[in-house]
Formats: sequence, structure tokens, C-alpha cells
Amino acid sequence: MQYIQWNTPEQRLSPNAITIWRISAIISSGIGLIVLAALLVLDSIYGWKSWIGWLLWGVTTISVLYAVWEIFIRPSLLYKHWYYDANEEFLQLKHGALKKVHQIIPMAKVQSVTTNQGPLLRKYGLYSVSVGTMGSSHNIPALPEEVALELRNQIASYARINEVDE
Repeated sequence: MQYIQWNTPEQRLSPNAITIWRISAIISSGIGLIVLAALLVLDSIYGWKSWIGWLLWGVTTISVLYAVWEIFIRPSLLYKHWYYDANEEFLQLKHGALKKVHQIIPMAKVQSVTTNQGPLLRKYGLYSVSVGTMGSSHNIPALPEEVALELRNQIASYARINEVDE
């Protein structure tokens, strides 16, 4: 049996991806910690059963540790280990520091390709590119606008997708 030798993908995300992931983590962690703080205040005011207070403090401690992971450690690891590449036959996505994932998507299976831009991505002039196949969707986050649009058009051309909306 003959195996195909895959070249490691070398294209990188925008360095601003780290900042976007950190801001997103600050927002979501902040909301969670505000809810926990409100519950702790309510526990103090109404004197709920003691085990509820202990449980709330335990969840708060775990949430703070998780927030530190999500804000300071995870974004750098994500960026350091995120690579992609596209050619006429395949789209390759390689990411993950703890759980390594190397996806190879045949262009013949690609059914759609879109660019997405939320408020945080818009602030930094970035887009994410989503590639849809029959069974799933694959996302390349945080690419500069010109790179994302060129990649979208390139994948659409390779996959022979007739119409691509701007």
C-alpha cells in the first residue's frame, strides 16, 4: 500500500487572533464571574444553607482558574499551533497543542465556502473562512481581509463552486 507524503501546512493566522481570543475570553469569563458574584451576595444576604455557599466558592475558584487559562495561556497556544494550506486537491488544517488535529479535506468534497466577520473581527480588519462539506463545516479563524477573500476565492475555484457572494 502506498501512502501519500503530506507537506506540513505553513500558512499562519493573523497575530491579532491572540488579542481577539483574549477579548472574547474576558467578556465570557467576566459575565460568568459577575453571575457568581451576584449569587455569593445573595447567599450572604439571605443566609442560604452553608453547603450552597461552599459550592459557590468552589465554583468561583474553578472559574477564576479557568479564566486565567482562557485569557492568558490558551490564545497563545492556539496561535502557535494553528496552520492551514490549500492547493488544487486538498485543504489542510492543522491545529492544537494538547489535542493535535490535522484535517485533510478533499476539494472535491467542498460544497460551500464563506467569509464571516463579527464585531471583534471587524475592529481588527479580520475575517474567518468557513468551508462546508456534506458532513461538516471547517473554520479558519482570524485572517486578514485580503488573505481571507483570496483564500475563499481560491477554494471556490479549486472546488468548482459557481457562485460566491461578497
